[in-house]
Amino acid sequence: SGLRRQAAVTLSQELSKLACRSAGPGTWINQVRRRSSLLSSMLEEKPFSEMEMSYIKQGEEALQKSLSILGDQDGWKTETVVENGDKVLSKVLPDVGKVFRLEVVVDQPLDVVYSELVDNMEQMGDWNPNVEEVKVLQKIGKDTVITHEKAAATPGNIVGPRDFVSVRCSKRRGSTCVLAGMATKHGAMPEQEGFVRAENGPTCMVLHPLPGRPSQTKLTWLLSIDLKGWLPKAIINQVLSQTQVDFANHLRERLAQ
Repeated sequence: SGLRRQAAVTLSQELSKLACRSAGPGTWINQVRRRSSLLSSMLEEKPFSEMEMSYIKQGEEALQKSLSILGDQDGWKTETVVENGDKVLSKVLPDVGKVFRLEVVVDQPLDVVYSELVDNMEQMGDWNPNVEEVKVLQKIGKDTVITHEKAAATPGNIVGPRDFVSVRCSKRRGSTCVLAGMATKHGAMPEQEGFVRAENGPTCMVLHPLPGRPSQTKLTWLLSIDLKGWLPKAIINQVLSQTQVDFANHLRERLAQ
């Protein structure tokens, strides 16, 4: 085990050097993709069970796939542009369906935004009206958690109560943070009466400070959801894009407090 640990550390260091040498507009994506691997799991002192490893791998898969989608700049169409500069883009992927991409700037340092979205995720229902509850079902190592989320009903109950069980993977590398997730199953949370079990993923949020302005954070949110049930696509698209715009506004209000 000592040799495996030493080899993992050496390999991680070499990957870091390669990532730093890369150039181009997608450098931050490539850096996170290369450095986000199961190496972090290998270096954990506590061994993981087979089930825990499967969740870790699901989280890694969500992260890699999300970054791959965001890294492809072709085919994005504008859905919404707000006066403050917030915008929502979308594109249709053959194996995923329609995905949405929110791009906003938050007037708060990265550490503050990261803490609210990761460390305080169970408090999201306190400030985001679109979320009824977020509950952590299981924490695995330092990067992976399993969550149960209840979405609040939309105005007029256009979209009825939905809930989600998701595996979430958070990676922080230098000045960039990625919070990725996708739908999973967990024995502690079977389908609930009165809720339609919808599915996330792949989805992620990418955070990094604006160049030269460390007091501001660029947030990019890739959203991919299958709401299930019989819902017209036009309604789904309108609800999801508006949900992203609302999220940015509610997050700003929360952080301003």
